Amino acid sequence: MDDSDASALVDGALQHDDEAARALVRRLYPLVVKVVRAHRPRRTAEEDLCQMIFIKVFQKLSQFSGKVPLEHWVSRIAVNTCLNQIESERVRPELRHADLSEEEQAVVQNLATSSDELAPDQRFASRQLVEHLLAALKPVERLAIDLLYLQGRSVEEIRKITGWSAALIKVRAFRARQKMKGQLAKISAREKL
Repeated sequence: MDDSDASALVDGALQHDDEAARALVRRLYPLVVKVVRAHRPRRTAEEDLCQMIFIKVFQKLSQFSGKVPLEHWVSRIAVNTCLNQIESERVRPELRHADLSEEEQAVVQNLATSSDELAPDQRFASRQLVEHLLAALKPVERLAIDLLYLQGRSVEEIRKITGWSAALIKVRAFRARQKMKGQLAKISAREKL
């Protein structure tokens, strides 16, 4: 796309010309898809990310000065959007029903529908599910849960090992349990859909 053609499309889109906006999307879409495919986070759909990028492009179109080619400006928005999405997924990991093995899905289903004891063949899957839930926690929360519940240590023993106060241990364990319950509830809710 040459600079004068791009400038005309940008001006038209800024004047709320729908046809100019459509033409701009048609011309920039291959570039945006190429960037998204190269930088797409694991859990975000390609189309969703492209839409997010075009929303940002049109929101910031008035800031386009024309000093650089439009493709470069859009590429920068696309790369930054992808990197921001990767960072948000890293900071807030989410466990999805589809991320679980069939055995782990069976454990979630059993927990959601029954109060019976787990069958011996589901115990391993339940341990794997707990490990998935623990992976979503901060390291200090994971340590609190591991020491308190998985290793069965007392609050006093944990206090001596970590140097944390008893109140801090209880608060971290409580918050970690709440996060794990929330993740499990999300998985169960998605399975019901």
